[in-house]
Amino acid sequence: MPDASQATKRPPPLAGVRVIDLTQVYNGPYATFMMARNGAEVIKIEPPGGEHLRRRASGSDLPFAMLNGNKRSVVLDLKTPEGVATVLKLADSADVLVENFTPGVMARLGLGWDVLRERNPRLIYACSSGYGIDGPYRDYPAMDLSVQAMSGILGITGFADQPPVKTGATLCDFLAGTHVYAAVVTALFERTRSGLGQMVEIAMLEAAYFSLTSNLGTLFRAGGGEVGRTGNRHGGLSICPYNVYPAKDGFVAILCSNDKHFASLTKALDMPELGNDPRYGTNKGRVAAMEAIDACIGARMSTLTKAEAFARLMRHHVPSAPVRTLREVVDDPHLHARGALRWIDHPQHGRLVIAESPLRLHGCERADDAPSVPLGQDTEAVLRSIA
Repeated sequence: MPDASQATKRPPPLAGVRVIDLTQVYNGPYATFMMARNGAEVIKIEPPGGEHLRRRASGSDLPFAMLNGNKRSVVLDLKTPEGVATVLKLADSADVLVENFTPGVMARLGLGWDVLRERNPRLIYACSSGYGIDGPYRDYPAMDLSVQAMSGILGITGFADQPPVKTGATLCDFLAGTHVYAAVVTALFERTRSGLGQMVEIAMLEAAYFSLTSNLGTLFRAGGGEVGRTGNRHGGLSICPYNVYPAKDGFVAILCSNDKHFASLTKALDMPELGNDPRYGTNKGRVAAMEAIDACIGARMSTLTKAEAFARLMRHHVPSAPVRTLREVVDDPHLHARGALRWIDHPQHGRLVIAESPLRLHGCERADDAPSVPLGQDTEAVLRSIA
């Protein structure tokens, strides 16, 4: 068979698509970042002084640079008639407009979907908010933490005898941003059939719901009773072993989703007393003895370093991983070898690790890489192009 890697690469899949980006912070900017890395011309419109992430205190340099490479920067004041008129003119020739304002803001500005659709019937209008454009929660302020709380994610995170804990990662913003990208690309595909644009909408609360699948399974299995927080165990308490176990120098996450995994685990850790016990031969039996099994594995793991334990587990193909620090992840040789992470000398922010879009289309080239640019760098050029 021919080597696909040697075939002539096609242009980036979104080459020729113009995107007007009115988004801020994480949710929308992540979606438009993936569009830009797949070849779209993304024109990021910011207010005077810049969007919220650009204006945050120290520590926002890397997040802004990560999410806003390959975008052009235009400054417009949407509180002025001139700013609104310019956005309307840009939208006339655009394929996509993305915004994550509070519902109703765009309409009050004179930039609502009805107005834009009338001017450009081929436009894909994407909006993302915490709770959606209708419903009882529509006007509630929404940030990642509040959506974690409202979605139940915060309520199920942590240990049963301790207060709830937010996820360490900014989960809901990026779940929503991924869905925004999917909705836009789906609408672009539909447009090839109908010739028409449409409005697409993503609510953070709804995008987060599917991440609760394991916990919901147990809720309904229990007849509607609350499951509560399960710490590092399986959210549905239906797999054993499934936990984070202490090693000499840290922790290792281990899970056995089937009986073969468990047999391999007992061999990897030299624990024949577990492997030969008929009570533990099935997952159902192990779940019933979860406390005892976790105690045995924890005692054995505490005699090994993370590296020793992980090496043993990998030799036997047991799903597991050392619990790593952010520094270890930033320097991860696998991610750098694949080009998912790379060091750059950013013209504004200095030496940074930048992440590549996780979308890999092996038949297409990626767009040429370009760092995020200073606020308003492209305002004059973009406005000239629509004069």
